[in-house]
Amino acid sequence: MIQKSHFSSVIFYLLFTFCSFQSQAQLEKVFVETYYISDSNDATDTTGGKLEVGSSTYRLYIDLTKGSKLRKVYGDAFHPLKFSSSAVFFNNLSDGQSFGKDFSKNRYGDNTVALDTWITLGQSTKPTAGFANYGVPKTDDDDGSFIGGPNNDGGSNAISGGLLVNNDPLAGIPLTFSDGMDTLQTILANWGDYGFKDLITGNDSTIFGSIVADSVFVSFNAALQNSGVSGVVPDSNHILLAQLTTRGDISFELNIEVIDTNGAVLKYVANNRDTLLADEILFPGLTYPPVCGCTNGSYLEYSPAFSCLNMDSCKTLVVLGCMDPLACNFNPNANFPTNSTCCYPGACNNLDISLVCPTLNVTNMDESPVVSIYPNPATDILHIAVSGGDFQTTLISVFDVTGRLILQNEMDRNAAGAIGLLDVSGLNQGSYYIRISSQKFFFTKPFVKN
Repeated sequence: MIQKSHFSSVIFYLLFTFCSFQSQAQLEKVFVETYYISDSNDATDTTGGKLEVGSSTYRLYIDLTKGSKLRKVYGDAFHPLKFSSSAVFFNNLSDGQSFGKDFSKNRYGDNTVALDTWITLGQSTKPTAGFANYGVPKTDDDDGSFIGGPNNDGGSNAISGGLLVNNDPLAGIPLTFSDGMDTLQTILANWGDYGFKDLITGNDSTIFGSIVADSVFVSFNAALQNSGVSGVVPDSNHILLAQLTTRGDISFELNIEVIDTNGAVLKYVANNRDTLLADEILFPGLTYPPVCGCTNGSYLEYSPAFSCLNMDSCKTLVVLGCMDPLACNFNPNANFPTNSTCCYPGACNNLDISLVCPTLNVTNMDESPVVSIYPNPATDILHIAVSGGDFQTTLISVFDVTGRLILQNEMDRNAAGAIGLLDVSGLNQGSYYIRISSQKFFFTKPFVKN
């Protein structure tokens, strides 16, 4: 059975691919970096709280086109902001922060502070002397490290050589070589947040605070925003959005606002739920782990909710056509209805039924007149001569090669016959069909406009 919603999905696919290309292009993807995997030395620290061996620290990045800026991450009544894990998130007890922008750079050398769970928009330290640190993937970090090893105090057990030295290959470049931070002489303005901290006490009991150990954050009324931030490397424009440390498997659902290169604000949402507002753009890649399926609109199984292609999910090619068996152009092989193209005698959606349904006998041969047109090809005036037949008024119609009506005139005749003159000077050069018809007959003939 064909789902009714697929028609709107195909239309959305076409609009998504073609009409909205410029706005879609601002957000390229969301990706997750495995930043660090803790070892037994890291787990000895008690000052920062219990960090389990094998806990992974992940960093979430938004990848924008060059010149675009990230200005907000949010959850609203229709689109929740979600972070979750199959185990609790780690938050440092000694100097953990809810927001990356609130860390003092010198505190990153204390115990396990550098593995704290937090959310941000690019910035990862407080500004100092006009500079601040911003997150960057370790593979793009070329200025060394101030985190881990000799830069670390060793934690509560004063581990010789410092903490955060594990070089597990699953975490890529060791933190002691690249810390995923770089400085910019950019001070972001208009920071604001709601939905994370208590408005009166300032305490954070969510997964970003250390008051309550938890594994899930879901909010329909939360946001972190600033004046707009770009990535450290302008060409790649990767912007850090969150750091999450947990022994479990993570998932998230984000909604963001982006300032494009023209200064317009674009809203990207992870899921349309029951509604997608006029100023919102659905971007399934804001959901993690990615949901894969058929992303090819040429197949019935297509859905805009998928963020990656699983070609095995694309099984049935779309065959467009009229699916009404009462129509003269009924297509028994069609599996996707385009009923606006269905034709019936006397009702053919402004199309020439003799072209759409050439096998249909719509002419009464016993009463057919004799019709001729000249010159053919025509430049300005096409002559139509009609004689014989039992009729008084003839309708002259011109169609393009797709069957679309271009112009139409009436021609009266008497018993002696009639000659009509049709002005075709306004037509573009090319091939056309002329149809001469009355209540009792059709006559269709091709002609060329020079």
